[in-house]
Amino acid sequence: MKTTAAKTSPFLLSAVMGLAVVALVGAALMLRGPDPIDAPQMAESPGVMPDGAALFVQKYEVTVAEWNACHAAGRCELALRVAANRDAATMPATGLSYIDVIEYLAWIKDATRHDFRLPTLAEWEFMAAPVMPKTPDPFFTDPSLSWASAYLLEPQTKRVLRPQGAFDTTPEGIVDLNGSVWEWTAECYAGASGIDIDPARCPAFFVGGEHVAAIPFLVRDPARGGCAVGTPPAHLGLRLVSDRSWRIG
Repeated sequence: MKTTAAKTSPFLLSAVMGLAVVALVGAALMLRGPDPIDAPQMAESPGVMPDGAALFVQKYEVTVAEWNACHAAGRCELALRVAANRDAATMPATGLSYIDVIEYLAWIKDATRHDFRLPTLAEWEFMAAPVMPKTPDPFFTDPSLSWASAYLLEPQTKRVLRPQGAFDTTPEGIVDLNGSVWEWTAECYAGASGIDIDPARCPAFFVGGEHVAAIPFLVRDPARGGCAVGTPPAHLGLRLVSDRSWRIG
């Protein structure tokens, strides 16, 4: 009995090829790099920590426009505004609590598929050292009063909020670390006990700025909400860091 080979329908072949293309495109999208729409601008050079590790740092503090992209995506509860004569793309996002910042971090990591985080206090102080004034001999030798020595002896930066680029730049290209915005760190303030606390249960975190301060995690306005240690900062914002180089594509 003579058999005839089955012929493949051109329509079926086209459909199969179409599904294969869709699958390949889907796989490429899953494997592609971060989305440049959500890409923060990083400093030109990484910082090299004392242990030799590279730290990749956002060039400027997160701006109002960048923050509101998170709000528009439904991931950040807080919506921010700027004065009529200011540009949301260049004004730092401020009035942020630690809880707000955690929302933003979760969103930016999902949006860019990159492991951004907050710096530790040691990292923040190290990267800011080139633009901070030299520390004079302290008035107080008690470590718990070190903030008071800094506040009394160092020249106080104008506390008016300014657009990005209004202050100094480090050799790595990090801008405004010595400005009027204090930046949240991942460092928990455990009080005088010095006992390690789970960050999820931490009542306050250190912020880096003209002087280091510890702020309760729910506070957005340190002038009203108080400061766990030291004189209240002027404004609370954030800057992203990463242990890996930022690459688009």
